Amino acid sequence: MLTEEEKENKNEIIEITEQVLDAEGIECDSKISKVSEEKLKEILEEVRKIRKKKRKTYDENEIANTVEEAN
Repeated sequence: MLTEEEKENKNEIIEITEQVLDAEGIECDSKISKVSEEKLKEILEEVRKIRKKKRKTYDENEIANTVEEAN
């Protein structure tokens, strides 16, 4: 289900997935194996949204820092 880029950054994906699971009230243990594939897809989509938002914020901060350094 993961893209190649997501596989390369699996620690970040795992961290965000744990946050989403906590928010959904799903314990990250054997219960996860009982979650339907559809629910797993929903969780993965939420992980991707959060990760995209974090990256956008990071990129915006990098641009702002670069502009400040140039001045």
